[in-house]
Amino acid sequence: MQITVYSKPDCVQCTATYSSLDAQGLDYEIVDLTADDAALEWVKNLGYMQAPVVVTDDDHWSGFRPDKVAALASHLMELVHADRAERR
Repeated sequence: MQITVYSKPDCVQCTATYSSLDAQGLDYEIVDLTADDAALEWVKNLGYMQAPVVVTDDDHWSGFRPDKVAALASHLMELVHADRAERR
């Protein structure tokens, strides 16, 4: 599953989101909204006006949401366990 964090420099909520993702051991890509006009327009079209915006395969949200990060980590662990069970 791909995780993308649309961010901006000197953003406290962005830094907190990175820390939360790191603590859960999740890999993610960072897109700087101040350097990518197309990404900024896309995020605005999703209805978001604040950073960070986190986008996964099945969800997206704005702001620092440790509850969403924890749920994402839990969901990914379920997928890993299901994949291992299928291989047996």
